[in-house]
Amino acid sequence: MNTINEDGLMKAAKYSLSFLWIFTGITSIYFSPEVGYEILASASITGLMADVSVYAGGSLDIVIGLWLLTSFRIRLCCIVQVAVIVLYTLILTVIDVSFWLHPFGPITKNIPIIVLIIFVYRDTNRE
Repeated sequence: MNTINEDGLMKAAKYSLSFLWIFTGITSIYFSPEVGYEILASASITGLMADVSVYAGGSLDIVIGLWLLTSFRIRLCCIVQVAVIVLYTLILTVIDVSFWLHPFGPITKNIPIIVLIIFVYRDTNRE
């Protein structure tokens, strides 16, 4: 692959990951917070704890997406992304293991996303 294609692919990877994080965060807070509340309620997490979980999680997603756009300490950002995905995956697995078998793959999609994050991490200049 030549440098132009590699640079373009890296930008596409960063922008697509950024879009994913920002859109997920906005969706969690504004477009469809009831989905998060339903998932949390199934684990008996309600009230203030549910509010904090939905809004903190959505805000964290938005911050990660914006962080990617800054290109500041991208390797650290990649590590944080993987840690957050693993944490979300563990939480959802504990709440309801059937998310692993969901036809839309809300958990299984995390595997290719982590691979993309590793690609960005590996190809980012050492900081």
